[in-house]
Amino acid sequence: MPVTTPPETVACIEALRRQRWTGKQIAQETGVSPATVSRVLKRLGLSRMRDLEPAAPVIRYERQQPGEMIHLDIKKLGRFDRVGHRITGDRTGQSNSRGIGWEFVHVCIDDASRLAFCQVMPDEKKQSAIAFLKAALAYYESLGVKVARVMTDNGSCYRAFDFRDACRDRALKHIRTKPYIPKTNGKAERFIQTALREWAYAQAYPSSQRRAEELPFWLHRYNWHRPHGGIKSQTPISRLALAEDNLLRLHN
Repeated sequence: MPVTTPPETVACIEALRRQRWTGKQIAQETGVSPATVSRVLKRLGLSRMRDLEPAAPVIRYERQQPGEMIHLDIKKLGRFDRVGHRITGDRTGQSNSRGIGWEFVHVCIDDASRLAFCQVMPDEKKQSAIAFLKAALAYYESLGVKVARVMTDNGSCYRAFDFRDACRDRALKHIRTKPYIPKTNGKAERFIQTALREWAYAQAYPSSQRRAEELPFWLHRYNWHRPHGGIKSQTPISRLALAEDNLLRLHN
């Protein structure tokens, strides 16, 4: 008897295909076999790229004032206790470093200024998500920014009642992205890619602990000194009202 693909998986496959993902990419993302993806796409009439409608134009938006909306997301990174073989070219003893677990980088970026905040947390559970939210709000408040809205994806930690209550208690409006449409939270996604390129994979760290120790220093450079292409090559901190705070004005 043939196995029926769950409706939610079919919907996910269709959504990713309409974003012009290949069959192999969809299979890797959804965790089903390429053969299943091919069968579903054939049934949907989407086997060929030319069967798709023209791509919808990208609608870019940007909040006017810092704090109007912050974007939250999480990136899982493997822990390690030695430089990897991709750097050294030496696979000797690599198996001894495997399986030492994961760590989760919780990220936040302000929509208007692109001012970012990150912390390495032990997991992606609701307790860590709430603790990170509190830390992020405190960081922005220290810069004179009051946050009004929080956008997240539909991860289980963000769907939790406790996270909902944490937002409500702080008078935050919680907005979740549409399922299978990650570009809705695109600013967080792009920030994660920048962080991976310029921090996580930028050098041969001897351990994941050393990598985590470097994060605050890189984040400081990102916020205070690195020109950002999305805001006309300004630095994120420059988009705050510097004239109202001499500490920000005099910082170097």
